[in-house]
Amino acid sequence: MKRFHVHLRVDDLAKSIAFYSNLFASPPLRVEADYAKWMLDDPRVNFAISTVGHGKGIDHLGIQAENESELAELKARGQAADQTLLDEGETVCCYARSEKHWVTDPQGIAWEHFQTLDTAVPIYGQSRPTTEIQSACCGTGPARAGKAAGACC
Repeated sequence: MKRFHVHLRVDDLAKSIAFYSNLFASPPLRVEADYAKWMLDDPRVNFAISTVGHGKGIDHLGIQAENESELAELKARGQAADQTLLDEGETVCCYARSEKHWVTDPQGIAWEHFQTLDTAVPIYGQSRPTTEIQSACCGTGPARAGKAAGACC
């Protein structure tokens, strides 16, 4: 079963962790110096916050697949959406190793489709070259223009 993903950029990680822990009645599953993540079952959401990047608010949205067939289905949907799809393949992002691709909606909001392969990666992200769709915080697309290549969620 797929899981909805929301990633927010925040100014104060500690203050935001306290707020969302109370809001969700649960502490985050993972906390790093610049990142925190909750894996909630009700509602079924992968909710992440980080201080990486500039500004605050929604960084990107997404859907987390549990297996290869779900990820392939999401990729087919992304391709059918008649928007440019960037297939990142296997990558390191948000302290995890994942297989992922990106599509940007008509408003410029980046959507990440991914399957987490390993959650024990001790780094936030890896550098990757800038493509025709600019790299960004775990995302790509016009909404991500101006972010440094290699930035990650």
